[in-house]
Amino acid sequence: MMFTKGQILFTIFFALVFIAYLVWSYWKDKQHSGIHYKRTWLVLVGLLTFIAILYFIVKMRKYL
Repeated sequence: MMFTKGQILFTIFFALVFIAYLVWSYWKDKQHSGIHYKRTWLVLVGLLTFIAILYFIVKMRKYL
C-alpha cells in the first residue's frame, strides 16, 4: 500500500509535534513529580522482577 506525499508529511509533522508536546509537558510537571512520586523506580524494579520470575517458572516447567 502506497502512501501519498501529503500523508507522509502529515505523519512526520504529527509525530514531531506530539513528541515536542510530551517533552514540554514532562519538563513542566517535573517539579511536582519529584515531590509527590518519590522512589517510583522501585515499582519498575518490582515489575521487572515479577516478569523475570514468571519467565523462569515457565522455562523450568519442562524440566519438572
